[in-house]
Amino acid sequence: MGTTNPLLVHAIEPRRLDDVRASGADGHGNRLQPFAASGDGEPLRCCLRYAEPGDQIALISYAPFDHPSVWTEVGPIYIHAARCDGYTSADQLPRELANGPRVLRTYRADDTMNYDHNTVVTDEAALEPLIETLLGESDVHTVHVRTLAPQCFLYSVTAAN
Repeated sequence: MGTTNPLLVHAIEPRRLDDVRASGADGHGNRLQPFAASGDGEPLRCCLRYAEPGDQIALISYAPFDHPSVWTEVGPIYIHAARCDGYTSADQLPRELANGPRVLRTYRADDTMNYDHNTVVTDEAALEPLIETLLGESDVHTVHVRTLAPQCFLYSVTAAN
């Protein structure tokens, strides 16, 4: 399916994770404690793929907004314990995290949540056409892709232009 405005996928900024790794804490009172991944469904927010068994990962608290906002929410995320190559295909959704079930939270350009367009995807539907439609709305600037049950942040998507 073609799109008028190409998508731009945003993993967590490497500089924010570099700060966590350098300080040994996530900024929310939790120490960085590496452990071996089980490989049983640990989505890594640094490189937007599932951890493989034995990968050294950490569970930290993270807030997608890095500025003051009433919409700032802190939640748990998995990252590689050491710096990785990050997500390098920003023009396409991450293959392993491109389908539902998911919650798609929409935000306006001023980072206020747009409840009118928040979408719950309960099946394994492809997210790209849904995100394209949401970003086609004049009052949607950013879509946060989140897990369904706990609604943990996975990544965000904006229009590329």
